[in-house]
Amino acid sequence: MKIAATVFGSLKSELDQEMRQIEGAVAAGVKDAGAGLKGTLRRQVITAGLGPRLAKTWRDRTYPNRGHDAAALVWSKAPQIIRAFDEGAVIRSRNGFWLTIPTGAAPKHVRGRRVTPDLVERMYGRRLRFVYRRRGPSLLVMDGMVASGGQRGGYRMATVRKATKRRGHYVSASGLATVVMFFLVPQVKMPKRLDVARAARTWSARLPALIGRRMRSK
Repeated sequence: MKIAATVFGSLKSELDQEMRQIEGAVAAGVKDAGAGLKGTLRRQVITAGLGPRLAKTWRDRTYPNRGHDAAALVWSKAPQIIRAFDEGAVIRSRNGFWLTIPTGAAPKHVRGRRVTPDLVERMYGRRLRFVYRRRGPSLLVMDGMVASGGQRGGYRMATVRKATKRRGHYVSASGLATVVMFFLVPQVKMPKRLDVARAARTWSARLPALIGRRMRSK
């Protein structure tokens, strides 16, 4: 049996047009996947409670399609912070000694600056006392404090009574407290709060469907 076929028009032209449609669908699908991955990663940051500012550091870029090599790049402008929350990094002191973690009794800010042991000592005009503990974190404490009272609570330095003829300057021992201002730890393990790899796998798996949808819309 002999089969004959006749081709009308330019076969090469039709194939070229089909190829351009495929390339366009691939490029559009890859762009959709990149934008989707960026959106997922931004939502991860927000859900983790890390704030919109860090979320907006995620960026995406789609590279021109030459043949079938369309590509999308998704990256963060704060890679070290993202990596710390993605991997659960260990944070150590710069000098290799102690990390100071403020307690709830410590001031939140001193003169508009983030609280440190040095600033607390300047604020109260007294040195913090180091308390070593074999089990659990060691402490930096402030002696001679009294409860402030009122709705805001907190502590203040005990005031010295005015001297009289019958007595000298003194501070009443009643109500005095030693307040823990800082915990001291050699290192802190950051909790893993992001999963960048899982988001990347999810959108990689969706790519064929995204390309197919773009093909059908042509």
